[in-house]
Amino acid sequence: MNKYLLLLTGLLILNGCVTTPIDENEITRELAQGRRSRAQIITDRSIEADSLDELSGDKELLAQTHINVHAFNGAALLTGEAPSEALRAKAVNLVRSVDDVKIVYNKIAIAPPSDLSSRANDAQLAANVRAALDKIRSLNGFSPTMVKAYTEQGVVYLMGKAHRNEGTVVINLVRYQPNVKQIITVFEYLD
Repeated sequence: MNKYLLLLTGLLILNGCVTTPIDENEITRELAQGRRSRAQIITDRSIEADSLDELSGDKELLAQTHINVHAFNGAALLTGEAPSEALRAKAVNLVRSVDDVKIVYNKIAIAPPSDLSSRANDAQLAANVRAALDKIRSLNGFSPTMVKAYTEQGVVYLMGKAHRNEGTVVINLVRYQPNVKQIITVFEYLD
């Protein structure tokens, strides 16, 4: 029985149908900050899932690109690689058509898809950045759930609703993490 569950899970992941499960503890911590409603958090998860379904449903994009979609407050951040401008534009247009997407930040590089080693390095870098965000104590009331950090090819993308002083502290903290090549913010500033 377990091998069938493992096979089904593997097939779903290959087809892009699995999204990050909703972590109720994370939602509770984020709701305490009052910056996004439960409905918006769930809508953002739907944007991510629907966008990935659209992208993986296109055989050309599925075969030739590596694209990630992250959503925060209706803004969709696209990262990854596409080997041509035409494929990048196709991906952006598909995500723009997804329900509830207010704006698309196109950060897809024109390049061959990254290899597994590069993606593993990015996963480690993202984990290091999230761990560093967890240690912020200089901002009264700051929670790491206010900022989402994603990495692609050593570039750290920061999303969230933040006050400018919070954004400055977060950027300065990330700047000193090893292996960060660049920081790109797509904050929605509250002041």
